[in-house]
Amino acid sequence: MRTLRIILWAAVLVLGGVLAWLTLEVTQTRQAVVEEPFGVPFELVAQNGEPITEQAFRQKPTALFFGFTHCPEVCPTTLYELNGWMHQVDPDGTKLNGYFVTVDPERDPPELLGQYISNVTDRITGISGPPEKVSEMAKGFKVYFKKVPLDEAQPEGDYTMDHTASVFLLDAQGRFSGTISYGENPETAVKKLENLVNG
Repeated sequence: MRTLRIILWAAVLVLGGVLAWLTLEVTQTRQAVVEEPFGVPFELVAQNGEPITEQAFRQKPTALFFGFTHCPEVCPTTLYELNGWMHQVDPDGTKLNGYFVTVDPERDPPELLGQYISNVTDRITGISGPPEKVSEMAKGFKVYFKKVPLDEAQPEGDYTMDHTASVFLLDAQGRFSGTISYGENPETAVKKLENLVNG
């Protein structure tokens, strides 16, 4: 009986040690995720034709979203609303950057993307580039996107894009700080941007 108790206590001690180690590992992993810049390194093209990398997301807090110029509702609405919120939170345009990454680079070369965005705002910069590099970057930022044929009988014909509709908020070190959902209450969205700028 005594031997059994010793074995049980030894098992409890071992299990406690394993649980403590697992807790430490999970905590350290969470801290690393929080402390590391969000996404992946990339080399793409800004709407002015100049190269742009992830370092653009390290200069100031950033509002970042993914869309495409043929988008019927979500993208133009997001552009319009985000422009208004940015002007409200940062009237001088000195504290907050905004970027729109196309998920449809085949139809959205940098110049066309720039024309599309400039019809709505001068506060948000478009990002495009070679399709494989854009795809790699978007996946690295955990963005869902998928080409959807408008006519299932003609899969190679005209199409639209399903994609993540949230605006990603990154701090000045490029770390994930939250999101603004599509259709979010405007007051909540502004508060999130204020917290981002003042954080």
